[in-house]
Amino acid sequence: MVHYVKMEDGKVMPIQEMLKSIERYNPEHLKVIEAYVEEQARDNQYDLEANLACLKLYQFNPHLLNLDITYIILMKALTNFPHTDFVLCKCLLLPAQMNDEMVKEIIYLADILEKCDFSLFWSRVGKNPENYQKISGFYDSIRKFVCHVVGITFQTIDRGYLMRLLGNVEDNVLRGWLKRYGWKEEGNFVTIATQEDSIKTKHITEKIDFENLAPLMANCL
Repeated sequence: MVHYVKMEDGKVMPIQEMLKSIERYNPEHLKVIEAYVEEQARDNQYDLEANLACLKLYQFNPHLLNLDITYIILMKALTNFPHTDFVLCKCLLLPAQMNDEMVKEIIYLADILEKCDFSLFWSRVGKNPENYQKISGFYDSIRKFVCHVVGITFQTIDRGYLMRLLGNVEDNVLRGWLKRYGWKEEGNFVTIATQEDSIKTKHITEKIDFENLAPLMANCL
């Protein structure tokens, strides 16, 4: 669904077009942007520029701060790891946001993800699952990041360990992720594409003319 904003002259434009202009800093558009943020959570969409614009408007207009929208923006940024979206969002937070307990928890989750401590991450999320179930696709987005890390780290991995890294998933869920990435089950292990398959050998041939080598040989006499 395309969101439109109304300008002072009565004209309307898509929110993506508005975000490219000075109008992105107009507080009168905040309600439309917040509705767009909620739609992202509901429909598993993602628009970093809109979310940053929302946080910037809170900076300029602290009295309009909406913590519930802040939670959504930060959790959506988590779903886009390993990109640095979360850092960009965090830099725009007000003291009132930074001191909020839920915001502190989400920042802690981001720190855990950066350290790739996935078992701890799922443990923390499992304490209050209702907070994250509001974000459509949240769990699968994190699992995509887990698979990214596994894919660049392991050649083979214990099957049970991989299931724990993915959040203690069931067999059918695991097989879905294996199929998605082309990984193979071999007994109690999962074979990731071997690192040698992703490294292209380079053959380097150097050609040195005798004329270029002659002065060096003369100096050695």
